[in-house]
Amino acid sequence: MHFTRIQLENWRNFIKVDVPLENRVFLVGPNAAGKSNFLDAIRFLRDVADAQGGFQRAVSTSRRGVSQIRSLHARRNPVVAIEVAVQLSAPKPWTYRLEFGQDNQSRPVVKAERVTYGKKVLLSRPDKKDIDDPELLTQTHLEQVNTNREFRQLADFFAQVRYLHLVPQLVREPDRSTGRANDPFGGDFLEQLAKKQPKTLAARLKHITGALRIAVPQLEELRLERDKRGVPHLEGKYKHWRPKAGWQNETQLSDGTLRLLGLLWVFLDGTAPLLLEEPELSLHSAVASQIPQILARLSQKKDRQIFLSTHSADLLADEGIGAEEVLVLEPLEEGTRVTVARDDEQIRALLEGGLSAAEALIPRTTPPNAARLARFGDAP
Repeated sequence: MHFTRIQLENWRNFIKVDVPLENRVFLVGPNAAGKSNFLDAIRFLRDVADAQGGFQRAVSTSRRGVSQIRSLHARRNPVVAIEVAVQLSAPKPWTYRLEFGQDNQSRPVVKAERVTYGKKVLLSRPDKKDIDDPELLTQTHLEQVNTNREFRQLADFFAQVRYLHLVPQLVREPDRSTGRANDPFGGDFLEQLAKKQPKTLAARLKHITGALRIAVPQLEELRLERDKRGVPHLEGKYKHWRPKAGWQNETQLSDGTLRLLGLLWVFLDGTAPLLLEEPELSLHSAVASQIPQILARLSQKKDRQIFLSTHSADLLADEGIGAEEVLVLEPLEEGTRVTVARDDEQIRALLEGGLSAAEALIPRTTPPNAARLARFGDAP
């Protein structure tokens, strides 16, 4: 189950984007180029299709309205558009396109919605019902079970997309799970673990412990325990000369340990597309450099699509990263341009000459005057 292409129009940093998507997608670019916003476009489809979300919530609550989504560079056409091509288990490809704007009350409204399966058009809005009752355009058909019957598997696919950008401080908060469900930043991360069947949980923690020992050699065991209030706590046992003194819970675990544990957990949890933002944060460079190989094996074993943004030269130094897998984001005066590295003659020449993705791309995405930051603090 993969996204095979994405088109964006007037979405945040982007006036127009149209790029193919591989099984692994590496987003590379300078700060504020739009890497997070690119991932957010896919998250948006998930939020619209999610049973607890919907179009209005995805736009107004999660993203503070159409005016905050629409690109500041948009001039002639104020409509925001997202179109994706998807390959599911069925032999023919799917496409889904959503165009939206806002009405005179600043409410999000659907301007166009279209679903095709192969060459067959399953949905094309606005239709006669929408024209007769414009209030219908405040919802997509994607989110409604009474209207998405013909393409429900596409809606289910969007709803299963996973996003993770675990923040260790949220995992450590004692009341972290209050009011949160499937929080991508880790607020209810331990609750998610606790909801698994005991055998599944034990098997995964054992598997993860074996991997974590490579990065944290002192770690011997992981377990999940609930306190008197029923709040779950992750406990790790470390080597210590006193047998019972080595247990530490999540408040004592390092940021790197928690982030790596979160990554390993989500790698094992499901087969839907996975969105990762800067997974190298808090990790040792030797650990970060192994992430592409982990993703390659995951992709092969589970046929799982992975999107990740990164600034890490260590991660991009992996020789297995193909030019077709890298999307290069370049901020321009009229919005950010997105190019497949394979289609950039200069980058392709460097890669064909034997340079790694890191050597070819990091200089391209480095701010030209970054060295001036060293002078900060000098008298103006």
